[in-house]
Amino acid sequence: MVRQTGKLEKSDPGPAGRFAAGEDPAKREQIIDGAKAVFMKLGFDAASMNDITREAGVSKGTIYVYFQNKEDLFGAIVAREKERITARMRDILAGSEEVEDGLYRFGIGFATHITSPSVIDAMRTVIGVVDRMPSLCRHFFNSPSMNVRTVLEDFIRRHIELGNLKVEDTDLAARQFIDMTSGTFFKLRLFGDLDGVPPKYELERAVRGAIRVFMAAYGTHDAPAMRKTAETA
Repeated sequence: MVRQTGKLEKSDPGPAGRFAAGEDPAKREQIIDGAKAVFMKLGFDAASMNDITREAGVSKGTIYVYFQNKEDLFGAIVAREKERITARMRDILAGSEEVEDGLYRFGIGFATHITSPSVIDAMRTVIGVVDRMPSLCRHFFNSPSMNVRTVLEDFIRRHIELGNLKVEDTDLAARQFIDMTSGTFFKLRLFGDLDGVPPKYELERAVRGAIRVFMAAYGTHDAPAMRKTAETA
C-alpha cells in the first residue's frame, strides 16, 4: 500500500506466516531506522511521531502498535546500537588468543567506534535528555547484558584463568583500560574540540600506551613486545 509520502509500506507475511500485531521484527527495525534518521536530523525535542511516521514509511496506526511514544522509540534505538557494538567487540575478542593482541584489537575497535560521528551525535542526544529520562540513561550505561565493559571483563577473567593476568578487581581493570584508550579522544569529540575521528596513528599510539600500562599493572610476567599484527595493523 502506498502512503502519502510515496513510500511503500512493507507487506506482512501471508496468512501462514503472519506475525501478531507488534511482533514483526522487520517492521520494528523499519520503524527504528526511520526514528534514528529523524532524531539525528532534527534532535530529540524537535522530532515528532508524525516525522518518524513519514520517514519510516508506515501508517500512524502501525507505529503505535510497536511503540507508545518517541521516548519509547529513543530507548529502542539506544538498546539496538548498544547491542550491535557489544556484539562486535565480543567477536573481536573471541578471535584473540594473546592478551596484548586482544587488548589491541579491542582498543582500536572501541576507540574508533566511540569517536565516530554517529556515536557522538547519539551521545549528545542522550546527554540532552538525561534530566527527563534518567532511567533510560542509567540503562544505557549500566545494563550488564549488553555492555562493552562486561565483554572486556569476561576477556580479562579468561586470561586470569589461563595465568596470563593477575587482577583482583576485573571491573576496575576493564574501566581503566577503556578510559585509557578512548577517554581523551571521546571527550574532545563530544565537546567539539576535535573534528572527526582521530587519525589511526593517534589511536594506535594511545592504545599501545594503554596496553603497556595495563600489562605493567596486571601482567603475570614481563610484558612481551607487541605482536606483529598489532604493529602492522
